[in-house]
Amino acid sequence: MRIFTFIFLTIVFVSTALSGIYGVLEGYVKDKETGEALIGVNVILVGTSMGTVTDASGYYQISNVKAGTYDIQFSIIGYKTTVQKGVTVAPDLRTKINVALTPTDIQLNEIEIIAERPLIQRDVTATTYSVGSIRLERLPVTSVQEVLGLQPGVTLDGHVRGGKTTEVVYLVDGLPIQDVIGGGAGAELPKSAITEMTIQTGGFDAEYGNALSGIVNIITKTSTDKHRFLTRIDKDNWLGGKQVSKQTDIELSASGPINSSLGYFTAFNLYLTDTRWWQDFQYFFNYPIQRELSNFTKFDYNFGNGKRLSLSGLFSFKRWRDYEFSWRFNLDGLPPRSRDAFRITSAWNHSISEKTFYNVTMSFYNLNQKINEGPKNKIDTTIYQYDFYLQYIIDGNRAWWVDSRQNIYTLKADITSQIMKSHLLKAGFEFNQYFIFSDILKYEPRKTYFGKPIPGEPQLNFTSNYKYYPRSGSAYIQDKFDEEGLTLNLGGRFDFLDPAAERPAIEYIPIGEDEFLQQVTGYVKSKFKYSISPRIGISAPIDVNGYIFINYGEYFQFPLFDYLYAGLNNVTLAKGAKALIGNPDLLPEKTKAWEISVKYIFAQNFVASVTYFNKTTTNQIDTKTLVPTNSRIAGDYGFAEYVNNPYGESNGFEFTLSREHGAWVNGSISYTFMIAQGLSEYADQSLNYAQWGFALYPKPFYLSWDQRHTIKGNIELSTPDETNINILFQYNTPRPYTYYPTSDGFNPPVSERGIILPFIPNNARMKDYLNIDFKASKKFIFNFLKNVTFYLYADIRNVLNTKNVRWMDSNGRIGGELGDPSAYYNPRRTRVGLRAEF
Repeated sequence: MRIFTFIFLTIVFVSTALSGIYGVLEGYVKDKETGEALIGVNVILVGTSMGTVTDASGYYQISNVKAGTYDIQFSIIGYKTTVQKGVTVAPDLRTKINVALTPTDIQLNEIEIIAERPLIQRDVTATTYSVGSIRLERLPVTSVQEVLGLQPGVTLDGHVRGGKTTEVVYLVDGLPIQDVIGGGAGAELPKSAITEMTIQTGGFDAEYGNALSGIVNIITKTSTDKHRFLTRIDKDNWLGGKQVSKQTDIELSASGPINSSLGYFTAFNLYLTDTRWWQDFQYFFNYPIQRELSNFTKFDYNFGNGKRLSLSGLFSFKRWRDYEFSWRFNLDGLPPRSRDAFRITSAWNHSISEKTFYNVTMSFYNLNQKINEGPKNKIDTTIYQYDFYLQYIIDGNRAWWVDSRQNIYTLKADITSQIMKSHLLKAGFEFNQYFIFSDILKYEPRKTYFGKPIPGEPQLNFTSNYKYYPRSGSAYIQDKFDEEGLTLNLGGRFDFLDPAAERPAIEYIPIGEDEFLQQVTGYVKSKFKYSISPRIGISAPIDVNGYIFINYGEYFQFPLFDYLYAGLNNVTLAKGAKALIGNPDLLPEKTKAWEISVKYIFAQNFVASVTYFNKTTTNQIDTKTLVPTNSRIAGDYGFAEYVNNPYGESNGFEFTLSREHGAWVNGSISYTFMIAQGLSEYADQSLNYAQWGFALYPKPFYLSWDQRHTIKGNIELSTPDETNINILFQYNTPRPYTYYPTSDGFNPPVSERGIILPFIPNNARMKDYLNIDFKASKKFIFNFLKNVTFYLYADIRNVLNTKNVRWMDSNGRIGGELGDPSAYYNPRRTRVGLRAEF
């Protein structure tokens, strides 16, 4: 009932702000022959109701323009009408289009000019990358995460400038689609629904919060003035063979007007696959192993007078099974998994004047995730059975059952005003009410560091059940000063979190050398958490061809809710009861980061840039076990909870050379040098160390994503007959792993004197990585279907079929003692498809 009430209020009151999806269009209009400013020129965004006229200096400005590509018409009596076609408006930025009109005594056909995006956007004070819908279609990529991985400073697995993957926030039209319990993006949307992606890897403005390393903002398409349709299908097994994953990818989209004021856009994507492991899966399950269905639908209503309303819905459905090589003879013992996401958003946008507009939005986001099927009390918690050599699991089931639900009600509003020609002021607030529910049954056998099960030992118990109603919110203000090429971005942000929980007050009484008595003396209400984040960025011209920017910011991210609440309900401190307890008084993680960058245009259409970045993160999440570090835990001898302790740091250089607006060949190449160090790689690290009997390493070590040298490139060849060839390549030097060899999988290495060697994390390096992806497409138009444009394409991943190493075991073996093929990244896959637009 609450959901229906909320949806009703959403439609009626229409609230939430859409940060980061609107830009400003501005420029000057002059007489082409005399150079004098023209007053009263009509400036219209073709196909919309938006427009303005130039002032006495020939200046015009249109605020509140949603990011995307537009045609702009300039007209005045006595001059030829000029249309600037294909102007791309970027979010949060000023797009400057200056035009010179030709005088004439009679009305001639309008002049069309193909607009080109500026090689340098001079009011940018941070590292930002944009990928439009056309380029997105041409690249050999299928997911938002793959697009993120193309950018300088981002590693193979999505670590941005040395940060963790959970430090990146994914936004759709300015609103997050995060999984606030487990981390990462909780929903997918069809690729054809994306009009623009902006990726920020440093120096993001005050309107962006709860992120430490990066912002990925996905801006969706809107209705069109004419009906348009798209259909696409591709497969990797048209001709059969073994180098396939049995993938089928189908996409449909449609947009157009319903009447003069109301329009629609909708897109569907269906993805089916048996994964790269189909040759093992086929003995246990029917096709497909993995199923994904997503839909994005939006209705736009234009009330006129600068008032617009949109109602959108996002649905994402996924069913799949994990694959583990040690389970290959018992794959039906691994539980099935599912994830369903749904979001409904209504957004009200109102231009109060030509220089001021505000946005109010309301959204409801629901994410449900399940592991295993049937009721929890039917799950067999008996430990599964290994073969004689303790290598493969041959019988039994993994005791893992999850029912996780999260509802997020969001109210957000902001206002943008050009208070003077040089000052763009923006302010806003956000409030989130959460419903968090998690019911987990999970037992894991105790294992040595080397992956061998310890016979006769009781299982680790990670069972947890909780339900909470936390709240969070934020407010920000940002002023952007832009005058004669000098830009100053100054902002501040306030964030808060109320966990709305109680934590047990635990007293630890030593009762022996390796044991203590744990007593709950009561419950303490968790504290209200808040943070204040200053942000500043400055850019200045070097000369007409280049500019420099520098920024500094402090960024906060609240812990995932599972770290706050796991195991808190019905806390039992008896031996063997729990292995890990949450902590609702965890502080937000904090990053201090700065960067300096120089961009310069040299030769024709070539831009070079060099960027230095530096970031330090504190209050990272780990666990603490209150027993001697050489004791095993899991309830028998100790108790672990999440705490703030470790820190990480990274710094490096990014060099980029790009060519745009070339007639045939465009592209970019980048080199990144980066060092990433820290005291902890993941939240359960100290818990595992205690289990294995290792002392914590006291010094910073190179993190497993310390990708020291990385070269990335993208070359695009486009011919006049609209044949397009796109090549992606990446090379990086080896990443770290821990070399700590064992002779039997149970005992650590020893010196010649029989002394156990110290455990040093990530003390060795794996193999180099080299990968090339390729996509080619060709446009066709047939006489009997003149209104339909066809594109035939081939998408080849890992063209050279390179065996790139993903992981090595502590003995330095690729894939461990079993030669696990998942130790390698995906082999070559070829997808052939057909796209039709009409």
